[in-house]
Amino acid sequence: MTMSTRKIREVKMPLGTVRSFRSRPTPIGTACVCRAGDGWRDTRPRREKHDTVTFQCVRSTGRLERLAGTLYRPQKRPYAASDMTATHPDLPEEQAFIDHAYACLEQSRIDAWKLRDLSEPGLGGTFQARYERDVFDEALVNRLTQLDLGDAALVFGRIDRYAESPDKIESFHIGRLAVADQLREPVVIDWRAPVAEPFYRATGRETMGLARRRHFAVQGRQLLGLEDELFGDGHIGIGHDDGLAVASSGLRGYSTLLAALERGRTGQLGDIVATIQSEQDEIIRSPQPGVLVVQGGPGTGKTVVALHRAAYLLYTYRFPLEDQGVLVIGPNRVFLRYIERVLPSLGEAGVEQAVLADLVPSATYGARDTWRAAQVKGDIRMVKVVAKAASDRERPLREELRLPFRSGYVRASAEATADIVRGARRRFRRHNAARRWVENELLSVLASSWREPGVTATHVRDAVRSLPDYKVALERMWPVLTPVDLLNDLYGSKALLRLAGEKHLSEAEYLSLYRPRVSNIEDARFSENDVAILDEAFEVLGPPPRKAGKIDESDDIRTYGHIVVDEVQDLTPMQLRMVARRSLNGSMTVVGDIAQATGALAPESWNDVLAHLPNRKEPRVVGLSVGYRIPGSIMELADRVMEAAAPGLRAPRSVRGGGTAPSIVHAASHSGDLARAVVEETARLAEQLPSGNVAVVCPDAMVESLSSHLGIAGVVHGRAATSALDSGLTVVPVSLVKGLELDGVVVVEPADIVDDESMGLRALYVALTRATQRLTVVHARDLPICMR
Repeated sequence: MTMSTRKIREVKMPLGTVRSFRSRPTPIGTACVCRAGDGWRDTRPRREKHDTVTFQCVRSTGRLERLAGTLYRPQKRPYAASDMTATHPDLPEEQAFIDHAYACLEQSRIDAWKLRDLSEPGLGGTFQARYERDVFDEALVNRLTQLDLGDAALVFGRIDRYAESPDKIESFHIGRLAVADQLREPVVIDWRAPVAEPFYRATGRETMGLARRRHFAVQGRQLLGLEDELFGDGHIGIGHDDGLAVASSGLRGYSTLLAALERGRTGQLGDIVATIQSEQDEIIRSPQPGVLVVQGGPGTGKTVVALHRAAYLLYTYRFPLEDQGVLVIGPNRVFLRYIERVLPSLGEAGVEQAVLADLVPSATYGARDTWRAAQVKGDIRMVKVVAKAASDRERPLREELRLPFRSGYVRASAEATADIVRGARRRFRRHNAARRWVENELLSVLASSWREPGVTATHVRDAVRSLPDYKVALERMWPVLTPVDLLNDLYGSKALLRLAGEKHLSEAEYLSLYRPRVSNIEDARFSENDVAILDEAFEVLGPPPRKAGKIDESDDIRTYGHIVVDEVQDLTPMQLRMVARRSLNGSMTVVGDIAQATGALAPESWNDVLAHLPNRKEPRVVGLSVGYRIPGSIMELADRVMEAAAPGLRAPRSVRGGGTAPSIVHAASHSGDLARAVVEETARLAEQLPSGNVAVVCPDAMVESLSSHLGIAGVVHGRAATSALDSGLTVVPVSLVKGLELDGVVVVEPADIVDDESMGLRALYVALTRATQRLTVVHARDLPICMR
């Protein structure tokens, strides 16, 4: 690319000189960060200090100079969060722009309210007119929801790129949502728009036409600092070969990223829209069709990437997905509480978020399974067991059915009822859908057995339909069944279990499902492993008929245009089948980490997972290789556990080198009292992190006891099972901690975690990788060998 220049000159300045980008000599660096009193510095390490700064500047006639050359004054350490809170020559101008953007946003909100007032439905009008007003009003409510950002920053960056000619630069401010002025001219570009892609993807080698990328450090509406990355001849972009962080890590906006990582946790997962890295953005903007599997170790951001991908797809494919719906499935309710604000903060408040049990609301849950029963219920062979259990309830009568009618009897032979059952099985895929047909056929057989002038089939039907014996016979032949009915009867009868399972399961396996049958169906309780079995039963049975024997299609299983599943490695084949059933078109984003698999049937590879998901399009498996959350010192300990738990699996690289080393505390140092040690170490950690979020992660059986001891000691805390992470200090059972991140973590008795959990070492690995700043391990028993 060529450009007109006025002159090339060498400039020497004392350190501390600050220059703006407009029409002035400007130092060149991979990433230029302004700090009060220091001026511009090149953040690339391993260069020699100089008393003066030597650089070249190519000055052009454009708004922004195209820069070339090298700044040789290095920054010896990565910038911390404080580096972003400084005076920059462009700060007032950018602050004025942010103020203008908020003014435009507020005007958009006012305009939307005015439109809603005008559209308030009045009395009268046709049904069509009222319907159109309702649709319009709903759209305005959704728009008002999108425009309500709360405390989230509207604008977080800017890109300057070369336009059609090399001497012209065009600028775009990137933000959380699109904002326009009164003339409908764009002020802020939505981060999901194609023009915003270089903000996340441009590198020194692939500049994507950029001259500069600018990151904002914003608190509320206040601009605190700027970080710039320059592109042009002679440059290598930040984080590529010569960057701030680990070589070839692909990081951009490193100071902004570190500031975000070092910020205290609030008990709610925040969005990363301002700090999305290149490998994350590539996943977020992947095409919609097919199944996308994201493998990511602890701290790689896989959860938030999946949620941002959902927001991106809703933006890009708004028309179909708003009608089809997007579903996010999490592992438990604590996790859903943790992530619930991410999508609304991105302007997408209409996404449904659920645990698997929410998708089968007809049952009551709370039962617990043995480990053997959990494995059996997750096994794909249960598909045939459930189908056989339903088929076993479709039975011809053993004897002739004889019902009184007038002065005689109407009859249906056992052979005739067998023909009816066989015909229903041929004609109907689902059990309940055949009920009306079976009843009509049985009544027809009964009516045809009475021959008397003037007596019609209708006379016979009306007379026998209310007879108790007729109702009993019909219920025996083809009962109306709900999933709860079917499983309550199946689990409560060893004979039915043997009949349904003997061809598919061993005797020990099908008998592990036995439990006493409850006479009152409202008292039936099911486990989380039963959810997929209940769902399979619904698929086989179908919705029960309503009045007049008709099936309402609205009672059927709802499907979605895109499904996001987190911690997918813990889903059993039956649960994966359940999720796949809800996919309208096979479009899914599933994220997890094989190394953290602790479920009843943990997969050995992603092929084991994909075998049970839609395959309309070739599935794609991508990985996140960089760990952002966990300091290197903590990751080093966790890596030793992972190596023992899952040899051969590769841990993510941590960008946060060093950090405070984990503290290993033996209860003997606290008079041998484990609970006392936990209380004292927890109080100490909470004092060290006064504005952070701290958790005590312990074996499930210890939650009650440790919570009681904390309460007696006067330590205010909550329990994850009841209050999620709303408290600054929370007791979290290890079974619920997966997917969460906290500033400080106290892991209690690793040996018990290993013994209590089926995949004990993996559960311990999960517990050790939750902390973003401080980790303390308290134990009375000997530590697992991999931790010594």
